[in-house]
Amino acid sequence: MRYILFKFIFLFSLLSFGQISSFEITYQKSSNGKIIENQDLIKVLATPTQVLVSSEKIQNKQATFPYEVTLMDTANLSFYQMATLSETNVVCYEDKETIKKQQLELLPETKKILGYTCKKAKTIINSNTIEIWYTNEIPVKASPMVLGVNLGLVLEITRNGNSTTQAIAIKKVKLKTDITNTTKNNVDVLTYKDLLWKSRFTTIPIFKDEIINFSSDVKSTDSILKLVNGTVALRKIKVPSETKNQLVFLDLIEQSNGDAYDRTGSVFIIPVQSSKQTFLSGLEKGKEVLPIYENGNGKKYQGVVATTSYEPLTELMRFFTPFGIKQYNHIQLKDKTWEEQVVYRQEITDVLRQYANQEVWIGVFIGNYDKGGHKISMNITLHPEDVPSKLQKMIPLFNTTNVMEMGGQEYGTMFDVAKGLEVQVKLEQPLKNAKLRYITTGHGGWENGDEFVPKKNTLFMNGKEVFQFTPWRQDCGSYRQFNPASGNFPNGLSSSDYSRANWCPGMVTTPTYIDLGDLPAGDYTFQVKIPQGQSEGGSFSAWNVSGILLGE
Repeated sequence: MRYILFKFIFLFSLLSFGQISSFEITYQKSSNGKIIENQDLIKVLATPTQVLVSSEKIQNKQATFPYEVTLMDTANLSFYQMATLSETNVVCYEDKETIKKQQLELLPETKKILGYTCKKAKTIINSNTIEIWYTNEIPVKASPMVLGVNLGLVLEITRNGNSTTQAIAIKKVKLKTDITNTTKNNVDVLTYKDLLWKSRFTTIPIFKDEIINFSSDVKSTDSILKLVNGTVALRKIKVPSETKNQLVFLDLIEQSNGDAYDRTGSVFIIPVQSSKQTFLSGLEKGKEVLPIYENGNGKKYQGVVATTSYEPLTELMRFFTPFGIKQYNHIQLKDKTWEEQVVYRQEITDVLRQYANQEVWIGVFIGNYDKGGHKISMNITLHPEDVPSKLQKMIPLFNTTNVMEMGGQEYGTMFDVAKGLEVQVKLEQPLKNAKLRYITTGHGGWENGDEFVPKKNTLFMNGKEVFQFTPWRQDCGSYRQFNPASGNFPNGLSSSDYSRANWCPGMVTTPTYIDLGDLPAGDYTFQVKIPQGQSEGGSFSAWNVSGILLGE
């Protein structure tokens, strides 16, 4: 691997007898009195006027990207912070103020570290108490960080009494030349921090300023399918193979582009290569091609449960748009400053890792009948982490969210009879530590509708109750600043303030995980029952529930 290093870093290899007396200090970190195992030791090279903060792995060219070094000028009290982001990308910024602005309280205590008498200083940064021990018995000023570098040679720094960086070795060395700085690609500090942060993970862009609306004029492009009159957008991606060992997050940003109402949104995934029929056939050809579920209430529900030859939608995220964010921010209220956008972020590791190294369709749905609709941007991010790579199995069981609502797909009203929702599945192999990933939200937006009336959800496996709870959110008022077009009522409440059946305008509904234990191979029946309310005139209640069986 080729490393892009700054010129002065190479001077570590030039330590020899010469003209400039310098010191190399090695530091190690400990937490709660215990040395942190397998750590990359901090290496500090200090001359009478300059300090280079690096690490053992950087010196040995073993550091992984991104990594940072700091070059401090103790004569002018300034420093360069430099980051190697990749083999071809190095950035840095210069700071001439931070060291000068440090406010340190000098205290009378002393103690010995490595045989040197050290004095104590203290400061508070971001509510953290920092204690610094430094010595003036060595003719250089240095520190393992920028903090305290102007005091003397810092040999120990402790944060909040439990996190310590302490010198474990001091070696006098001589350089053939002074430490020089030939850095390029200087940026401002905010750009530096942003580039460094984003280099730590992989970003997979899905949508950028995509309009999700209702119009007969929408057209697909080479990269994005627009279906169901524009209310569904799909993009094909290749899920990276490393997904199976990393943490995965989904980010979605939404603004109103005309629609003033709170709407159901769903992000879902459809495999490209599948031995079964998928929901994609319905999106492309119409709801009529999807398998029908019936439970005796006289209605036909298209594509909501798994069969031996059909796989329902796998839901990644359920979200709800607020009332008209951005588009209706001109509606003014005293002491209300409206947000410009709503950001939804959710971990999806357990689902997306099942598709590692596969091609999939990532889709988004927002139910609306507005020509302007909604504007969204969406990314998936992969974050390196020691995630156990156990052999996983995932079986999508059911999804009653009518993603084809604007194409005539039936609403999830099957809970108005005792049978509710039922699905059969055959496990060809045993499933250890099985869990049901369950998402549920109630709908029916009038006074007696299930949106505003708590209803118990009960789940059964092979006729035996395995879980029950009443999904309900009472914190909807926390999202008031996202809802400029929300109606205001005589009692002093806004529509967006009201508690709802597991959702609020402007929020994500998180999954509930139901432990099922170890399941032997065989046939299973899963059932969901909800006491759905009766219709009143043209108003009716419905429940959007999705379930995925997960296990090892």
